Amino acid sequence: MLLRLLTLSLLVLYPVAWFAPLMRAGLLPLFGLSEISVLTGLQSLWDSDAALALVVTFFAIFAPYLKTIGLALVQWDLLDAKVQPVLHVLGKLAMADVFLIALYITLAKGIGLGTIETAWGLYLFTACILASLGLGMLTERGLRQNA
Repeated sequence: MLLRLLTLSLLVLYPVAWFAPLMRAGLLPLFGLSEISVLTGLQSLWDSDAALALVVTFFAIFAPYLKTIGLALVQWDLLDAKVQPVLHVLGKLAMADVFLIALYITLAKGIGLGTIETAWGLYLFTACILASLGLGMLTERGLRQNA
């Protein structure tokens, strides 16, 4: 039951993580820093590169949420456990988004033109992705033990 509740909690935590600030960025520290969230980042990406925005939207929003919904349906016996490999792939795709964010932060800090500070939303988003991966593995293990 705890596994199910933790999985359902991710359905609430993901949207919070999408709106939470991932980082604060600014050209120079004197001018203040703008907060960037998953959604504000996607909004600006849609303005400049729609193809990349589509890929990042899938990685950041659809892949983790679909995986979590699928996992909850498997846990509640509303979806066949044979979909576990597909859910596992969706979890890995969602992790790619966290890697991209970390890469962008590292690149921006390395250039040294501006200031970037990580914010609590990055940790929440990463925790949601990692929790989803862990819950998927625990669900898979439970299904194997019950078979």
